[in-house]
Amino acid sequence: MQAKKIKTVWQTVCGVVVGAANSLFGGGGGMIAVPLLTKTGLDEKRAHATAILVILPISLTSFFFYAFRGLYDVNVLIPTAIGVTAGGFLGAKLLGKLPTKTVNLLFAALQAAAGLFLLLKG
Repeated sequence: MQAKKIKTVWQTVCGVVVGAANSLFGGGGGMIAVPLLTKTGLDEKRAHATAILVILPISLTSFFFYAFRGLYDVNVLIPTAIGVTAGGFLGAKLLGKLPTKTVNLLFAALQAAAGLFLLLKG
């Protein structure tokens, strides 16, 4: 029973870290969620799928805070939402079909590209 409590506390701490990162950086919490969720014992594909599920309430909560302050652009919102929805559908279909190793490599490449972009941008 003690191990289950420790695991639940660890999962909660992971949630706090992911939520703070997602809100602070305007997204990207999933990139932190996946490695943290694998540390709690989830296999890679379950970690990816769970990360997507936990990002929805985080994103909605963040949106309300940003919207209250007027920090959004409605002209960008609709086309981006359509694109994100289509990409999410495609990604969910691919996750079920791709081997775990391929998913890990794609995920690592995306993280590396995002990090490189931020380094070169600044």
